[in-house]
Amino acid sequence: MFSAAVARVLRARHVHYGWAVLAATFLTMLVVASAVGAPGVFIVPLQKEFGWSAADISGALAIRFLLFGAMGPFAAAFMNRFGVRRIMLVSLSIICGGLFLSLGMDQLWQLVWLWGVVIGVGTGMTAVVLGATVATRWFTARRGLVLGLLSASTATGQLAFLPLMAALTENFGWRAAILLVCGAILLAAVVTVLLMRDRPSDLGLAPYGESAIHAPPVQSTSLAVLMMTPLRILAEAARVPSFWILFFSFYICGASTNGLVQTHFISLCGDYGLAAVGAASMLAMMGLFDFAGTLASGWLSDRFDNRWLLFCYYGLRGLSLLYLPFSDFSLYSLSIFAIFYGLDWVATVPPTVKLTAQRFGPERANVVFGWIFAGHQLGAASAALAGGLSRTAWNSYMPAFVAAGVLCLIGAALVPFINRGREKSLALA
Repeated sequence: MFSAAVARVLRARHVHYGWAVLAATFLTMLVVASAVGAPGVFIVPLQKEFGWSAADISGALAIRFLLFGAMGPFAAAFMNRFGVRRIMLVSLSIICGGLFLSLGMDQLWQLVWLWGVVIGVGTGMTAVVLGATVATRWFTARRGLVLGLLSASTATGQLAFLPLMAALTENFGWRAAILLVCGAILLAAVVTVLLMRDRPSDLGLAPYGESAIHAPPVQSTSLAVLMMTPLRILAEAARVPSFWILFFSFYICGASTNGLVQTHFISLCGDYGLAAVGAASMLAMMGLFDFAGTLASGWLSDRFDNRWLLFCYYGLRGLSLLYLPFSDFSLYSLSIFAIFYGLDWVATVPPTVKLTAQRFGPERANVVFGWIFAGHQLGAASAALAGGLSRTAWNSYMPAFVAAGVLCLIGAALVPFINRGREKSLALA
């Protein structure tokens, strides 16, 4: 077995195999995120080729965001039952199939079905829940850093691919950019087959930072029990006040990132005369600063009160979005926005995951976080649709951006009220 051979080589070099699992997970989350972020490049080309309005396209993308989030809790349950590796491969297959079939679409319902439903389900089977699951299973020490790395992979995939996809779209059409993403997904699938394993115990290892090997928990064979488990956990978590603060703050996070900036920023810049490649480069710059910011967030989340980290992140993001209407959309002013906004694009993830694990326990943390992430994607869907409606009704995306900035400041005011200690009377066992 290839993974066992790699584990022996790494052990001889005193390197834990968890870092190889981290690398495979990083690559998978990066290419899945590129599939999530790709449609932001295609809105204008699809409008020109098929005559669809911004609201039409945004409606399909809103469905994708909703399913991307709604699948999270069930994806966590599937990973617990069937294994992380299998779910990763199923997810990659669905995404690649949906993208490949979309090469021949020419009707709006096909866009809704393929980019909304199929890709929404496929990306939702991994999403941020995959990173939370890998970090909690494979790492006890350095867990915050690992969460930061995996969270950064999401933004990097969403943003770093965009200049290349924009260039391909401009020179060869949007279908060429789709083929690029399909090729990256196939590469991730090969790496997953070779390196990915479900738990450290599969290779006779303890999690990084521990000495005891953890036997995998006994899983029910009942499909009905499997499907009901996330709903039962939601019912229990809903009685904990901190759950709702985390849920709503992550709703704001999704509304101010994936749903708005990722989806509509390139089109917004186009309204102000900036070409798609230049706007995509600004998003790539955000991705670079986000990578640094999220790594720093993971490091900080191991050392400081995570509530106050979230306060700073949401506050900075809100001020950045409120600055945008006052800029002149020159490369200089957009670079300032990209730096300050990019530093906390997904820096909110490590503190949110750690607060979830502290309050709901490590065994159920991935399912509870799946529901919190559903709030994130509900916010993303709302903002994706609101941005398209704003552009169609008022010929401007700016009202949606201002509203997102105000929401971020509200989120910053809420997060300090998350209970510091574990709420034992209501927290999950």
